Amino acid sequence: MRKLAILFGGAALLAACQTNPPPPPALPPVAVDPNNPLFAPGFLAQAGSAGQFEIQSSQMAQQMSQNVGVRNFANMMIADHTRLAQAVGAAAASAGITPPPPGLLPADQATLSQLGATGGGPNFDIAYKNAQIAGHQSALVLMQNYAASGDVPALRAAASQAIPVIQMHLQQAQMLNVTPVIPPPPPAPLPGRSGERG
Repeated sequence: MRKLAILFGGAALLAACQTNPPPPPALPPVAVDPNNPLFAPGFLAQAGSAGQFEIQSSQMAQQMSQNVGVRNFANMMIADHTRLAQAVGAAAASAGITPPPPGLLPADQATLSQLGATGGGPNFDIAYKNAQIAGHQSALVLMQNYAASGDVPALRAAASQAIPVIQMHLQQAQMLNVTPVIPPPPPAPLPGRSGERG
């Protein structure tokens, strides 16, 4: 009888050891920082603002610049950045994400206002070139970082596809010739003897 009691006691101890401990408390969901460009909301806001800046500043260039090279570059910016925005929007939609409405972030709006204040002509051309270089450098970093570490695969693919286009834009912006054309000096007066009438 004593052996039977020991067996039951051992079985009870073993059964107690085999019961599952309570599960650990669930971790709270990860908060998404809407300003972090590695999360879809931050990426879409920054990419959208950058694209809108390229389009709006280039529309301004069409009106304010007399430089053929600047105007041709501006036409390309409008066409290419419209296509890039559509591609990013389609990638977001395929992932079930609604992109924010098109708009400029405060820094891009400030740069656009500064361009408008140049008054046009060569001053505008120089400011436009500098803004295009800075804007494309920032956009390139944004796309490269998101393509490498972003949170949504469809948007990572869209960012990756945008990189070569933005690199090409940056190179062309750097090569823009915005040196004002200096008119030739007026012709020198013909030498003549003073006092003679001709």
